[in-house]
Amino acid sequence: MSGPSDGQVTRIPSGRLRQLGPVNWVLAKLGARAVRAPEMHLFTTLGHRQSLFWAWLVYGGRVLRGRLPRIDTELVILRVGHLRSCEYELQHHRRMARAAGLDAQTQATIFAWPDVPETGGPRRVLSARQQALLNATDELITQRSITTDTWQQLATHLNRHRLIEFCMLATHYDGLAATITALEIPLDHPR
Repeated sequence: MSGPSDGQVTRIPSGRLRQLGPVNWVLAKLGARAVRAPEMHLFTTLGHRQSLFWAWLVYGGRVLRGRLPRIDTELVILRVGHLRSCEYELQHHRRMARAAGLDAQTQATIFAWPDVPETGGPRRVLSARQQALLNATDELITQRSITTDTWQQLATHLNRHRLIEFCMLATHYDGLAATITALEIPLDHPR
């Protein structure tokens, strides 16, 4: 099936009012306005599953705005998006990460991690806390668990509630990246 006019292909066509229902249609319109795009394809696709979409929005909003500081949350999301090569996630969260305090140099370091010099240069851009978050994210996403050493390193920066939230945040965005990729959801801001 054809996607938007940029020629991208999607597996599920964007829903309109009839397919989404009035609530999801309004949410999709508000989402598009928030990201300054003609359409928010994630919402017009997932919105087909009306009540499941609502539950997902509540859960996703909760992990996005939980107890972790926003700068930590965005760092984890950027790393997951990078590890999963999910340009859709990255396109939305690069801007959100800048607003949270992760400048272009820091974002470049997040994407290059762990291949950054040990001393000086980009590694100095990241705090010990950010390095612990990156190490734990990499292990959780690529190995589906976190080693004892990495967990202990992370636990020096996060309390129990935040450790749980970290795991749920990283795996939520991993699952979302898989869904976006499997459904071939087109970018909201095509290049």
